[in-house]
Amino acid sequence: MNDFSELEDQLRKLRPATPSPELFKQVERVLAEENGSTLTAGVLPRQRRLHFNWLSLGLGLAAATALVLFAFVRLQQPTTTTSKVASVSPAPATAISAAQFVPAGLTQVVYHTRDEGLHFSNNSAQPMRRVRSQARETIRWRNPKTGATLRISYPREEVSLTPISGQ
Repeated sequence: MNDFSELEDQLRKLRPATPSPELFKQVERVLAEENGSTLTAGVLPRQRRLHFNWLSLGLGLAAATALVLFAFVRLQQPTTTTSKVASVSPAPATAISAAQFVPAGLTQVVYHTRDEGLHFSNNSAQPMRRVRSQARETIRWRNPKTGATLRISYPREEVSLTPISGQ
């Protein structure tokens, strides 16, 4: 289909051109002028310059100055003192009895349910589907006299087995 034999034959016949005598003279002149320096084929090595970004320096200094000023102003503000009046404080509660709090609510949040497939128990030949769910329960207690609330949260994991009949 794609016969490149003619093109390949032409490419095989190609030969590089002979260099001109001028090229030889220039190479000899450059070699004679060499005084111990490295030849770089006309390319000079780049000199590294210290490039400094003045904008980032200015913004950094401005931010640091603003932080120092805010801290200084914050420290210079007069503190307001309130006069305390002596009064009789209530007796401290040493222990909270369970009779003071009544259940006010229960929240159950299931955040992960995973079907673990079919399982066969050791003593039964009947297959069962196993589902594992993870939840968090929060119980809220309230004291009707004072209005104080107490919340207790704990994690819960439940595994349920459901029998499967093949009929």
